[in-house]
Amino acid sequence: MKTRVVAALASLLVVLSPAPAAHAAADDPLLDQLHAIPGLTVVSETPGTGYRFFVLTYRQPADHRHPGQGSYEQRLTLLHRSSDAPVVLSTSGYGLAATPRPGQTEPTAILGGNQISVEHRFFTPSRPAPADWSDLTIWQEATDEHRIVTAFKSIYAAKWIQTGASKGGMTSVYHRRFYPGDVDGVVAYVAPDDVINPEDRAYDKFFDTVGTPTCRLALDNVQREALKRRDRLVPRVAATAADQGWTFTNTLGTADRSFEMTVLDTAWAFWQYSTLADCASVPATTATDDELYAWIDGVAGWSFYTDQSLEYYFPYYFQAASQLGWPSLKFEHLRGLRHYPGLYTANASLPASLRRPHNPLPMIDVDLWVRTSAQRMLFIYGENDPWGAERFTPSKHDSALYVAPATNHGANIARLSPADSAAATATLKRWAGVTTTAAAQRSAPLPLDTMLEGRHRLP
Repeated sequence: MKTRVVAALASLLVVLSPAPAAHAAADDPLLDQLHAIPGLTVVSETPGTGYRFFVLTYRQPADHRHPGQGSYEQRLTLLHRSSDAPVVLSTSGYGLAATPRPGQTEPTAILGGNQISVEHRFFTPSRPAPADWSDLTIWQEATDEHRIVTAFKSIYAAKWIQTGASKGGMTSVYHRRFYPGDVDGVVAYVAPDDVINPEDRAYDKFFDTVGTPTCRLALDNVQREALKRRDRLVPRVAATAADQGWTFTNTLGTADRSFEMTVLDTAWAFWQYSTLADCASVPATTATDDELYAWIDGVAGWSFYTDQSLEYYFPYYFQAASQLGWPSLKFEHLRGLRHYPGLYTANASLPASLRRPHNPLPMIDVDLWVRTSAQRMLFIYGENDPWGAERFTPSKHDSALYVAPATNHGANIARLSPADSAAATATLKRWAGVTTTAAAQRSAPLPLDTMLEGRHRLP
């Protein structure tokens, strides 16, 4: 009898015990390590061939100077390939996609690395509530990133590289400035350096020399013609706005002001995202109103300078107004045609409650540090990109600057001359301690993330 009872109990234990395969499936060291980071939440995971992709949030102080006075959840993503691979820290300087998908920056692809992509503070939903906009500074964001690097170094002990394009490139420079020990090198793409905000002769010189005289004249004529036809084109903007539900009252104020800002942006937007080959598409002075209106819409976009479009970019314009600076052009060829001479500023695109005076000291400090003290920094610019008119000047401490010939705001290492591309790639691999063979073994076919925002005049 006793033997039968023992046998029955043994059988019951076998039934209740998890199968070895199920136990093995639950053994996930990476997930355990992520869960062990205080303040980190795993929102979702997407597995792939040769990688795992996580959407995460990380609790950050709203004000790092007073960490006990409120917090917010900063969104980030993790592309994991191997615990012993280097990590690329990436920021676009803006927000992440509403539903992030796996992708890789150029440095990540070159290194076969892991990648952490960070949503910049104050881009929704990574915004404290209530929001104290005085907490939106380059130091506060750099400290966000410093805490992220510190937390994830508990998982990844290999080399770290930071990268970003345009405003993201600027953001990577600022992080390096305040926390130079966090990463082992920086690749900053098409990052403007507006060190003295009112001193913008470099931008005017750019528009006087870029491309060909014929193309420059054609673009000047488009702007002149549009402003001359203001009485016919502004009602079209207003009608389109009414049809689409666009408003202007919270930012630019009127359809007329929005119209003028868009026209002023036309040449900038053209060179930012178009090429010399596109000069043939520029309308002639004999173009109809329909042709002129459609072309400007395709290049600069009548929808951008509306309350609805600008709201997402309030954090950028706030930073530009208060610290980063912005390009102010003379528009000599439009003399007598502009109705709002002081319109082309960062504050013009903000609600009155967010407008700020400019503080020049942060950019002066960063520029001096990059020129004299920064180490292991690569700067990549496009020859025909207006944002490259004012560039960072790298120090002589294992740093360099490369220019991609005849390239716009999409400049990258692949678009450099063969010799420069090889040199930049070799430098990046040396900083990351990666061999070509090791990088190839960890490669995976993933979309390339350019880290750039859409087609409008933003860095």
